[in-house]
Amino acid sequence: MANMWNKLKKAFLIKHSESPPLATASPVESPADSSPRSSSVTSLCRLSRTFSAKSSSSKTCAICLENVRTCKGQAIFTAECAHSFHFGCIARSVQHGNHDCPICRSKWKDLPVQFPSSNAVRQGNLGGPVRVSLPVENNVNALPLDTTVIGASPQVQPIRFSDDEPLNTTSSEATPFSPSDCSESVTVKAVPEFPAIASSAIVSKFSVLVGVRAPGLCDDAPDSKRAPIDLVTVLDVSGSMEGSKLSLLKRAVQFVIQNLGPSDRLSIVVFASNARRIFPLRKMTNRGRDDAIIAIRSLSANGGTNIMEGLRQGARILHERREKNPVASIILLSDGKDTFNLHYINEPQTPNQNTTNSRQVQDQLNIWLNPIRWGNREAVTETRPISIPIHTFGFGTDHDPNCMHAISDASGGTFSFIQSDGLVQDAFARCIGGLLSVVAQELRLNVKSVSSGVHIESIPSGKYLNDISEQGNEGVIDVGDLYADEEKEFLVYLTVPAFLSTESNGGFATTSLLDVKCSYKEILSMEMREVKCRMVELRRPDVLCPADLIPSLEVDRQKNRIWVAEGIAEAHEMAEQGNLEGAKVLLKNRRSVLLHSASAQAGDGLCIWLEAELSEIRERMVNMESYQHTGRAYMRSGMSSHSWQRSTTRGSSTSQIATQGDSSSNTGQHGYDTPSMVSMVTKSQTLNFRDHPELVERTNKSCVLGSKP
Repeated sequence: MANMWNKLKKAFLIKHSESPPLATASPVESPADSSPRSSSVTSLCRLSRTFSAKSSSSKTCAICLENVRTCKGQAIFTAECAHSFHFGCIARSVQHGNHDCPICRSKWKDLPVQFPSSNAVRQGNLGGPVRVSLPVENNVNALPLDTTVIGASPQVQPIRFSDDEPLNTTSSEATPFSPSDCSESVTVKAVPEFPAIASSAIVSKFSVLVGVRAPGLCDDAPDSKRAPIDLVTVLDVSGSMEGSKLSLLKRAVQFVIQNLGPSDRLSIVVFASNARRIFPLRKMTNRGRDDAIIAIRSLSANGGTNIMEGLRQGARILHERREKNPVASIILLSDGKDTFNLHYINEPQTPNQNTTNSRQVQDQLNIWLNPIRWGNREAVTETRPISIPIHTFGFGTDHDPNCMHAISDASGGTFSFIQSDGLVQDAFARCIGGLLSVVAQELRLNVKSVSSGVHIESIPSGKYLNDISEQGNEGVIDVGDLYADEEKEFLVYLTVPAFLSTESNGGFATTSLLDVKCSYKEILSMEMREVKCRMVELRRPDVLCPADLIPSLEVDRQKNRIWVAEGIAEAHEMAEQGNLEGAKVLLKNRRSVLLHSASAQAGDGLCIWLEAELSEIRERMVNMESYQHTGRAYMRSGMSSHSWQRSTTRGSSTSQIATQGDSSSNTGQHGYDTPSMVSMVTKSQTLNFRDHPELVERTNKSCVLGSKP
């Protein structure tokens, strides 16, 4: 295990010094070389020193070590010294200042220059290099040319990804911000579990619901009235993606591109056996969108699955950029297991071993993704670290949900399970619907005891970091970004002492419990704001009346949400250990308690949705085969959604059960959906219906959350 740990650390750690050389022959065995390894190493060493005339006559490109074949549609550059190279390879080398022949070191007078052209991409790409020429609007040399190889010898890329397109905008691209554009602010609420407690009672675990809700976006708001984003897509183009999967992925990414604005920037990374950036971080102007689509359409599928190398490249792009948009995120999609790094989790395991390995993967990812991870609980009260959420998408039924969920959790992103191939565009639409509607950042909820003897016991906040300090007198919840109309609710458990004071409020004895406020950065003005809530108070009569014994439905429904979320996590743990029957019994008991709760009896919409979710999970756990096929990924995606109170795509349909009853629920038609997400998914489905009606028909036949066989 120690050896495996060392290998994994070497494979995962981001090392900027590992960038490939710019204009030297890499000692990598050519795919066409079938000689024994010893002779191959010897010949390659000789090649790296002199690149003999024999090599030259055999038409080998000294940059990528591939054969120079004129019959494959690749442009060939023959220098004045008579040595030949792939035009894209040598143009890239020259762009980095290498004006000498890589073989004979003679200085060239005539240099190859690759001018921007949309025709620079070889359509079709039947397994060879994908060459993408990236046009620039005002300065041909302002942005680099990316040359990508998937499933072949690596070619040159920048030492640092600090070649992002500048953010400076012209008057035609942006409208100056006016404070009147943001008349609404985040709202804060606090609701006690009961309106009163007997004056003589000492109560522990008394619940107070605290929540925040973001303002909405104006209808048809222009791009200049929302926060621009830096988005990196990290896409699996391994051999298993060949065929309809790759076609649907291309269409989904094109949908994303078309819905980005001129101030948004996009970069594209693809991975198979190796990973390459095929499109640098560029603004999505009309020209930028066209070039990004050209890059996407050029892709083909082949090779293995090196998820972590793709992720490393994507993280570098955002960490090494010179300028930063207010919002940044990574979208990672894969349909398989990492065949290069996490070898042992793909090997046959006993249930107990699988659970142990899953925890080890989580621990390793938390270390290796440290530059982009959410942070740590010990540092929650300190300056919030820069975090880049990675939203992961498991495509199909052969991906690794444990690994994908671990990646998203370590970074503050979400994990979506795309069971049906035709839903990949809708899944991306839901994700960018949220990312393109961020209205608040660095949001923190602060609660403070205002009476002697009132102490904060705990704050179950899912994956959001919380800290209780001052001997239980103060607490903070670190929420971070809020999407438009998004709501986050948390329970704060208190110890409430007996009433010992003569305080009264209008003739009634009261105990003041909490002072609640939140601070956040308004995304357009970049100004810090603070919003306070009315102090939480309790009546303390000597004798309670019947109305005092009725719990708040808002608090009760939140208890149900946590009850179900914790039950799903426990059932998942039991299933991973092989105790499938025990997991199903646990879920059945959770459902029974849920249905007998006050909010469920009142027809609360969230409770209806939670009950349907529990039923759907149990149907995916009929046997171990069913659980491993779809149940595990479905549960992991649900756990991700509940822990962040943020919508994910799950299973074989994006249209889940509609809520009924209380419209104040923080769940929409789909759990935790926001209006911006719903609007973007609707737009995606409208395009699908218009252009691909067969996909819509297939989706409508798929099961929905809570459907019965």
